[in-house]
Amino acid sequence: HCTRNNGNMNSDFFHEFKRQASLFLTEKIKTARLALSYVTPAELMTEEATIGNAWPPDTRTMRVISMAAFEVDDFWRITEILHKRFLKFDRKNWRLSYNALILLEYLLTHGPLSVAKEFQRDKDVIKEMASFQYVDERGFNWGLSVKNLSEKVLKLIESETLHKEERARAFKLTHRIERFGSFGHRSSSGDATLEDSSFKTYGRCNSNYNDHQRHEIGYLTSSKSFSIEEGTRRAKGTLKYINSVLRKRENDAESRPGIGDGYTIEDHPLCCNEDQTIVPLLSADE
Repeated sequence: HCTRNNGNMNSDFFHEFKRQASLFLTEKIKTARLALSYVTPAELMTEEATIGNAWPPDTRTMRVISMAAFEVDDFWRITEILHKRFLKFDRKNWRLSYNALILLEYLLTHGPLSVAKEFQRDKDVIKEMASFQYVDERGFNWGLSVKNLSEKVLKLIESETLHKEERARAFKLTHRIERFGSFGHRSSSGDATLEDSSFKTYGRCNSNYNDHQRHEIGYLTSSKSFSIEEGTRRAKGTLKYINSVLRKRENDAESRPGIGDGYTIEDHPLCCNEDQTIVPLLSADE
């Protein structure tokens, strides 16, 4: 009996060791890719968010990806990954495309205006996804979830009016959350949570901060002589920069009057307004 218990303990220890070793190796591979190849943090985040996990991309990850999409280079990298995910849609690997669809919906309402135009070419695949049927062993109807999301994304892509309305609604909600502090507590614990999150070594920001960011990051790909330690250092620098941007946005939200108090939705840089002097880097008219 004692021998059997020892065997179980050894087996549990071995499996835990394998799990930790796998996680460690995965993180090292990510760091090496950032340091030694022409890949951006936002690109890696997009790949991970849509690899077909049983859980959907988390809101914080999608938020950072949507911010990065305002930079031209990252915009094309992010959208190219999503295009490939949709092309791979089939009944066996449906989660790849489903997670890509979740991220696309977020980009449509929080990212550059031109996202809707960019994904016109994927409408046929998204329509095909709407006919997907699958109920898991617990009785959850995933087919219905995929159908509902597909139909919503199609409407956002096809209707410019609905697209603008949903963007305005998303902005109001985000502004309200930031205004009342629900998005993140302004304390060191918030930073610690962010550093411990799934995008620990990632970070990229929108084009409004592009010059400073390029100086801070030094473009991870500018030299192929980086060590793993150098890649890690630069990746952490990127994360700190993202933290500072998020804090700045929260502080700005506090200092602005609220919706209905003289602050209009048209003041937001994501809104399409002919009288604006500040427009998105990637506008719908480009």
